[in-house]
Amino acid sequence: MRGAGSTYNDIVDRHIDAKVERTKWRPLASGRISVAAAAFFLAAQCLAGLAVLLSFNGFTILLGFSSLGVVGLYPFMKRISSWPQAVLGAAFAWGALVGWAAALGSLALAPILLYCGAILWTIGFDTIYAVQDIEDDAVAGIGSTARAFGGRVRLGVGCLYALAVFCVAAAFLAAGAGRWAQGGLGLFALHLALQVTQIDPNNGTLALRLFRSNRDAGLILFAGLAAEIFLTQR
Repeated sequence: MRGAGSTYNDIVDRHIDAKVERTKWRPLASGRISVAAAAFFLAAQCLAGLAVLLSFNGFTILLGFSSLGVVGLYPFMKRISSWPQAVLGAAFAWGALVGWAAALGSLALAPILLYCGAILWTIGFDTIYAVQDIEDDAVAGIGSTARAFGGRVRLGVGCLYALAVFCVAAAFLAAGAGRWAQGGLGLFALHLALQVTQIDPNNGTLALRLFRSNRDAGLILFAGLAAEIFLTQR
């Protein structure tokens, strides 16, 4: 479904993407594929996601469908707001809710706190990503948190990451997570802190590298949770 969201976003943003140096060679923006072909691919992705979703309980199915409103809204937010990353985070992080609901058939404080933490983390790392496009976004007339923070982008991302770690820590506490999970969280927080110290609003190449390093941050957090399960719950 993340792929479906990206396809939908590229369809809606194809004219804007054509004005931005980094995105002008995307398949739709450059005209290499048609909107009709992209729409067909989007439908195929959604059907695959639907097949997975329908295997869950009723509550999870409703929760999954309700995410479509947020996903549908995202591409238009950059046209009217400096915080489109917040809506992106709300869409990307929905899995925190769906995963818990699929396992337990309901929601609780822990997944809601995790959802909030994941939103804040997404806003942070996508702000870093948007550093690449500050000048082009200004020309195209679209907003981003990177533009909104300006010269204070490092402070802005640092605050977002700190709040993200706080929310995830609270989620772990609410879920009764133990030392392995907490250790993974500590390393995750360290990884984010190191990212912040390296942010340079004038270096798009570095911004892309820091953005991509969030894959490793997520793996670190996951590793702590996996260790908690496999080493303490035998």
